[in-house]
Amino acid sequence: MAFLWLLPCLAFLGTAHGCGLPAIQPVISSYARIVNGETVVPGSWPWQVSLQDNTGFHFCGGSLISENWVVTAAHCGVSTSHRVVLGEFDQGSPAEDVQVLQIAQVFKNPSFSMLTVKNDITLLKLASPAKLTARISPVCLPKATDDFPGGLTCVTTGWGLTDPKAQNTPAQLQQAALPLLTNTQCKSYWGFRIADVMICAGAAGASSCMGDSGGPLVCQKDGAWTLVGIVSWGSSTCSTSTPGVYARVTKLRAWIDQTIAAN
Repeated sequence: MAFLWLLPCLAFLGTAHGCGLPAIQPVISSYARIVNGETVVPGSWPWQVSLQDNTGFHFCGGSLISENWVVTAAHCGVSTSHRVVLGEFDQGSPAEDVQVLQIAQVFKNPSFSMLTVKNDITLLKLASPAKLTARISPVCLPKATDDFPGGLTCVTTGWGLTDPKAQNTPAQLQQAALPLLTNTQCKSYWGFRIADVMICAGAAGASSCMGDSGGPLVCQKDGAWTLVGIVSWGSSTCSTSTPGVYARVTKLRAWIDQTIAAN
C-alpha cells in the first residue's frame, strides 16, 4: 500500500553544508523499487556520486562523506583514471551544473575479498575539494556503536538498471525505500555468505540492481541521514523478493577513520 513519506522538519533545519541534511527535501511516495523505480526529487540526495570512466560511462555509485573523500564499494575497481561526478540528476542532460573531480588516491580495504565479498569498501581521496552547494553536501557517517535495527525503513539511490534485462541504465537518479533485515533474517535467504560486516535490506518488493554498486543505503539517525550501507551484492536477477547485501559501515568505521587520518 502506497504512502507519502515526508521527512521530519528537523532534517531540514541545517544548511546544505551539514552532513545528512539535504537542502532540497526528499519525498518517497511508496516502497517503489529501483527495478521499476521511483525518480528522485532533483538534488534531494546531495551526497550521491556517479563514478564514470573517461567516456562519461557510469559504472558505479558512491557517497560524498566530506569535501575531500568519497566512499564506494571495493568490487567496483575504481582507479585514478576514473572520475567523480557530483550534483548530477539526469545523466542524459548536458545542462546540469555538476562538478567533475579527479581522483588523487584510491584506498581499497586490504581485507576485501572478492570470493566472500567481505569488507567491500574503498575510499577515494579527491584531487581537489568538492565545493559544497544546495545540491552537493556530505552524508553523515555512523558511529561504530550505532544500532540500526531490523524493520527500520531506509533508502537506497542510484542509476542502476530498472529492469535486469534492459540494455541501458536510467538517465535520472532513482530511489527505493527498503526495510532493514536482521542478519538472522538475511541468513534465511543467503545462508553462510552473510557475515557481521554486512547488512541486508529489501525482500519487500524493492531491490538494487546492476549499476547501483557502491552507492548509499541511508537511514535517519537523530534527524540526519546516515550512511548505514554500501551497495555490495545480491540476486543476479535483481529479484525484489530477495534482500540486497550491503557493506556495514558501522563495522568499517574504524578503518575509515584510520585511513583518512593517515592520508
